[in-house]
Amino acid sequence: MLRKKTNGVARRPQRASILSEVAGKSVDRRAFLRGSGLAIGGLAAIGATGGTVTRASAASAAQGAVDTVKSVCTHCSVGCTVMAEVQDGVWIGQEPGWDSPFNLGSHCAKGASVREHAHGERRLKYPMKKEGGEWKRISWEQAIDEIGDQMLSIRDESGPDSVYWLGSAKHSNEQAYLFRKFAAYWGTNNVDHQARICHSTTVAGVANTWGYGAMTNSYNDIHKSKAIFIIGGNPAEAHPVSLLHVLKAKEQNNAPLIVCDPRFTRTAAHADEYVRFRPGTDVALIWGILWHIFENGWEDKEFIRTRVWGMDQIREEVAKWTPEEVERVTGTPGSQLRRVALTLANNRPGTLIWCMGGTQHTNGNNNTRAYCILQLALGNMGRPGGGTNIFRGHDNVQGATDLGVLADTLPGYYGLSAGSWAHWARVWEEDLDWLKGRFATMKGADGKNKAMMNLTGIPVSRWIDGVLEDKNNLEQPDNTRAMVLWGHAPNSQTRLVEMKGAMEKLDMLVVVDPYPTVSAVLHDRTDGVYLLPASTQFETRGSVTASNRSLQWREQIVEPLFESLPDHVILAKFAKKFGFADRIFRNIGMDGEDEPNVEDLTREFNRGMWTVGYTGQSPERLKLHMANQHTFDRTTLRAVGGPADGDFYGLPWPCWGTADMKHPGTANLYDMSMPVADGGLTFRARFGVERDGDNLLADGVYSVGSEIQDGYPEFTMQMLMDLGWDGDLTPEERAVIERVAGYQAPEDAGEGTQEVGETSQTGTVPSDYAEKVGGVNWKTDVSGGIQRVAIAHGCAPFGNAKARAVVWTFPDPVPVHREPLYTNRRDLVADYPTYEDRHFWRVPTLYASIQKNDFSKDYPIILTSGRLVEYEGGGDETRSNPWLAELQQDMFVEINPRDANNLGVRDGAQVWVEGPEGGKVKVMAMVTERVGEGVAFMPFHFGGHFQGADLRDKYPDGADPYVLGESTNTAQTYGYDSVTQMQETKATLCKISAA
Repeated sequence: MLRKKTNGVARRPQRASILSEVAGKSVDRRAFLRGSGLAIGGLAAIGATGGTVTRASAASAAQGAVDTVKSVCTHCSVGCTVMAEVQDGVWIGQEPGWDSPFNLGSHCAKGASVREHAHGERRLKYPMKKEGGEWKRISWEQAIDEIGDQMLSIRDESGPDSVYWLGSAKHSNEQAYLFRKFAAYWGTNNVDHQARICHSTTVAGVANTWGYGAMTNSYNDIHKSKAIFIIGGNPAEAHPVSLLHVLKAKEQNNAPLIVCDPRFTRTAAHADEYVRFRPGTDVALIWGILWHIFENGWEDKEFIRTRVWGMDQIREEVAKWTPEEVERVTGTPGSQLRRVALTLANNRPGTLIWCMGGTQHTNGNNNTRAYCILQLALGNMGRPGGGTNIFRGHDNVQGATDLGVLADTLPGYYGLSAGSWAHWARVWEEDLDWLKGRFATMKGADGKNKAMMNLTGIPVSRWIDGVLEDKNNLEQPDNTRAMVLWGHAPNSQTRLVEMKGAMEKLDMLVVVDPYPTVSAVLHDRTDGVYLLPASTQFETRGSVTASNRSLQWREQIVEPLFESLPDHVILAKFAKKFGFADRIFRNIGMDGEDEPNVEDLTREFNRGMWTVGYTGQSPERLKLHMANQHTFDRTTLRAVGGPADGDFYGLPWPCWGTADMKHPGTANLYDMSMPVADGGLTFRARFGVERDGDNLLADGVYSVGSEIQDGYPEFTMQMLMDLGWDGDLTPEERAVIERVAGYQAPEDAGEGTQEVGETSQTGTVPSDYAEKVGGVNWKTDVSGGIQRVAIAHGCAPFGNAKARAVVWTFPDPVPVHREPLYTNRRDLVADYPTYEDRHFWRVPTLYASIQKNDFSKDYPIILTSGRLVEYEGGGDETRSNPWLAELQQDMFVEINPRDANNLGVRDGAQVWVEGPEGGKVKVMAMVTERVGEGVAFMPFHFGGHFQGADLRDKYPDGADPYVLGESTNTAQTYGYDSVTQMQETKATLCKISAA
């Protein structure tokens, strides 16, 4: 919906073009820019001069050195390098990073204007609180004291779980890690971030298929793809620079591009084959494609035999999805899906790409597993040009997920078991009993006390129910009474009508953000709201993880502006207020009074995150990569010579062992064609060694150079001893392993000892040695010795197993189609019903009790949502950017021409869009064939209007975004994934009427 916003009349007197002055001369690009008066600034520097280019005198051009600082864009997950030009502490201009293998000298509209994120005049400039209905400026000291006192009072009265700490995908890795550690020291698992509502179903589905829940290859690896299959993703708008890599494969390899989406997107405009299907029918569509693959014998039979478990059960389910049934459910002709299947079969390896169009459903985990199974059937996993390239949303949503800002895990996906807490207590050198004492206990239904320390918290998608639900229905001692929204836009979540009520019921609402966000205005509170100005990531330093698992180091561009503070400084102030600063920072140096040293935070998580290989990326190695970007191959990401020779760019995890081990990182997960020491991998053995009598380990296949030439389980100390490899451990590594096991060697082994093996350094050990020490594994050995030895023998520390197509621990072990809760296909509900109501993640969750009601007569149109290229996330930051705000000034709904004509709605007219739960929004109609008949689409980046009311006057003066609008989530409805509580935003119902 890009409309011209100017009338063509010049806003300022036009100056003579500099091109006329340099005509006929040979000048390089930078000389040209210097001559234009921009010093060496790029596009954004024009903004620093008010939009007009002026000639610089020789004297002015010579004043002050211009420093170039390298950072990373803070928008999507591509990880584009930003070259900031800084003079006298002011960010005066920027250019894209020409040496970056990710953006290759390109920026999208958001990236090109990212300087405004830091220097924006609409930022929250100082701490504020709402008192008597008015915003009042306060000091940081007053803010920390007042908020801290109220939180401590709530903690005393209702327990630590009554304060909810909502983190951010905008934090650096170091800040995200500290945030999760901080929540642990506060004593709660009520901590989460944006991944819950964007890719939690991906993480769950993918990790439970082959071991790790992340993008398997990279944007760059798509260069090697022979086919590209995109479903539920619109990278042309959501990840614009990624299209460089997609189109390179399309043109260079003549790779067919297949785009499956209910809406004809800007990505679909590039497709060789566009497949339109009914929202919420992804599993049926994938099974429809797989039906043709199985029917014609196009699957990779040897790959399935050796590396996949459970495909026979998938065949049984797929056999039900004949072309006729698929068309009945999805609306897509079987003939088209046969063509798609044949294209994928004839063009291998192919990559499969998805985003939130596939994840935000009540059965989103089924969708993501179905995508994985399609790639397993085709043999496209563990191959360059293949894989599942899951495009993450925010710039560090991958890193924040890895670092454990989640309600169900500690950093590194260690979970919440007693062993996980013991591991991190060792890393933190913390008294485990003291940590346990920070958490509450509650009496369960069986009358026994349950430790909240080991129970998943309330996910962010359900925080409003933590406030509004009867506390007798919650699996925690009391309701949520204080909410901390730290770098999170609430309008990105569904059920905003109920969220407004929840915000008003809270004892206290705290917002920590560079911009006030919709949190400041959605409610009608007159007191008890605090706005704390966080610095942007350009005002601090630290690492950030791109979607492909590569870590990049941001340097600080400018000092914190206004009265803002970096997030880790604010956390340190709260830690001091709560009395545990000395404990939480016992191994972290301080830069000044309140700033934890960022590099020390990196090194601390390096010491603990063995599971996913966040252990080899020392700050020094990451900074070396950033300084030598030009040495990395643009396709393989491997350095060719130079100081990082042989490394993969950004040391994509797993980067095994310690930094001293110099593992190069893993560019493509599960690629057995190279040694593990060189970046190769098998599928992870995390599901046991057998199931129902079947072998779950790989069958006769292994990584190049592996000394175990078959499948094998994950490595433990016992396994090293059984293989006779424990003698390869250094004395220091062995001593650490023994400490982890709690083993105290006797002063004199003497009688009762037994041989451990000829290679054992100790020769003989007490007979109970193996029993006590053997259980230490590759995840809990904080020395890294078990990993080092396994890799030295060519093995993956996490084992060599088959991917599992059937996840027996999930509600649907085999992915099945289930109709959305709000469906207008009542004829399909009996055949494909939703789940029964259940209680999990501490809250009651409704399914069948909603779906049994027929809303389709009053709400006949399917409502879905998605992204725009101009804005990002909740949009507060980007709608506060004048460069972007001018491009898209109106919130809108896309309506098919037939529906519009039947409703009497004209293009550009105001309409009401109302959901079946009563939420409604007033927006502009865009009549277009992008959406099919019976489907409407709205972007989710808008806020500041609520059910027809303009809330601009509720923002603090000068902190209101330039562009306001209704949020689609006001009209969106209830619905949550059966495994992760992901919200359903892609397949609800609505009605549209003229306003």
